[in-house]
Formats: sequence, structure tokens, C-alpha cells
Amino acid sequence: MIAAAGHDVQALGSKQHSVVRLMRFMSAAAISLRRRVAGNARHNPLAAIGVVLVMIFILFALFAPWIAPQDPASIHLPSRLDSPSRAHWFGTDELGRDILSRVVYGARISMLVGTCVVLTSLALGLIIGSIAGYYGGAIDRFVNVVLMNAFLSFPGILLAIAFIAFRGPGIFNLVLALSLGGWVGYARLVRGQVLAAREREFVEAARALGATDLRIIVRHILPNIIQPVVVQAAIGMAGAILAEATMSFLGLGVPPPTASWGAMLNDGRAHLFDAPHLVLFPALAVMLAVLSFNFIGDALRDYLDPRSRIEAGL
Repeated sequence: MIAAAGHDVQALGSKQHSVVRLMRFMSAAAISLRRRVAGNARHNPLAAIGVVLVMIFILFALFAPWIAPQDPASIHLPSRLDSPSRAHWFGTDELGRDILSRVVYGARISMLVGTCVVLTSLALGLIIGSIAGYYGGAIDRFVNVVLMNAFLSFPGILLAIAFIAFRGPGIFNLVLALSLGGWVGYARLVRGQVLAAREREFVEAARALGATDLRIIVRHILPNIIQPVVVQAAIGMAGAILAEATMSFLGLGVPPPTASWGAMLNDGRAHLFDAPHLVLFPALAVMLAVLSFNFIGDALRDYLDPRSRIEAGL
């Protein structure tokens, strides 16, 4: 009995020692991660600014009803075209609506459309580019020469305008319209990466072990080529937000009275000189959103490039 008790005490001590070692390891990993993040922010402050701005826009999109000081669609004609003041920090538009509230709600449209466009384009690009790059031959020639070049021969914004004119305005149609030509860039990138990765030794080993083509692409090739795709997606968010603002500016985005940065710019054109705040604040929001994702994309490209990390000492 004494021996059994001693054995239990020894086992309990061993478990406690393992827990302590695990906690120390997690603490060291957290410290290392914090130091790495601090080092990256110190060497690339623009990336830190971009992350902060993106977090602010995401908060605006998620909690717009609680952040916006007023209803963005509330019309108050006696206070139309008011300059920025304590009652209306960003002023009011030609219908007396609070511009700050409309900018906050506009972030919801831009973030939603931008995210959906990037995810849709990325999914199509991954599928089409992987098939063309992995199988090659006639499939690759058809995708690369016929399909991609056909979409690249037309400006993406013209394709989106034609699609919206045919289908009508709305968030769903806007996402489809912007994704119609957005997938080509991802497909070309994925195709080139898959062409190089399919000849690697680990792919030959997986094929020799009897792995299916789908398993080889999903489990072996895509994880090894995802880094440049992530960078492309981060920069693509900036392009998608700018494209959404352009479509809304042309009156082909979300229908009124939904607040959108591009629609606000269109509404403020007639009052550019007598009430410039109508254009200033939504234009500033578009500029900051585009810059923030470009900063993040550039930082990811530098961080994921081993040569850049060595030169920066990270």
C-alpha cells in the first residue's frame, strides 16, 4: 500500500512537472511572438498603421448601429449642408443627414463587398489555376490562352458595369460583377506556382504513395504556395474597396438610401465648392481603407520573403 501511494505521488509529481514545462513553453512562445510583432512594427510602422486602420473599419462595420451617433437615413432639411460642428462632427449633406453616421455605415458596405469579392475571386482562382497548372497540356492552354486572355482583353470595370446594367443593382449582383474579372489575377498566380510545385520531390513522393490528384493539390501543393496568394488577397482587398466605391459613384452599387462611400461622393459633386465636407470625409475614408490594405499587403510580402526578412534582421 505504501509503495502504491509512493507511486501515485511520483506520478502526480511527474504530471505537475509536465504542466509546469508546458506553461513555461507557452509563456516563452507568447513572449517570442510578442517580440516578433513588436520587431515587425518597429521595422515597418506603416504595417502597424494599416492594421490599426483596418481594425477601426472592421469595428465600424460590425458595430455601426452603436457607433453611429444618428440614423444615417434620417432626413432633417432645416440643417442641410451644415458645416462640421459639435452636433454634427462631419457636417450634414443636402438632405440634412449626418455625414459621420453615413461614413460609419458606409464602412459596412465596403468591408462586406470587398471581403466577398476577394473570397469569391480567390476561390475561383484557386480552383481554375490549380487545375490548369497541375494537369497542363490542353487544359492549361485552354485556360491560359483562351479563358484568361478573353477576360483580360476587357477592362474589369467595363465588365462589371455591363453585368450590373443587365442584372440590376444590389449587393449580391455587385459582388458577382466585381468577381467576374477579379479571379483572373489569382488564377494566373496560382497556375504559375502550381507549375513549379508539381515537379517538387514531395509531390512525386505523394504520387508514388498512391495519393489522388485532389489530395496532392489540397494537402501538398496549396499549403506550399499559399504565401504569395495571401499577399495578393490583401492587396486585392484594396482594389475591391476602390472598385465598389467606383460602382457606387456611378450609381451601380447598393440602391439608396443605403449609405455608401461612393454614393456619398456622387451626391457631393454638386456642392464641391459651397460644401466641400460632403466630398472630403467619404473620400478620406476610401483613401485610408485602400492605403491600409496596401500597407498590410506590402508588409506581408516583405515578411514572407526570406531575403527581405534577413535584410531587415527579423
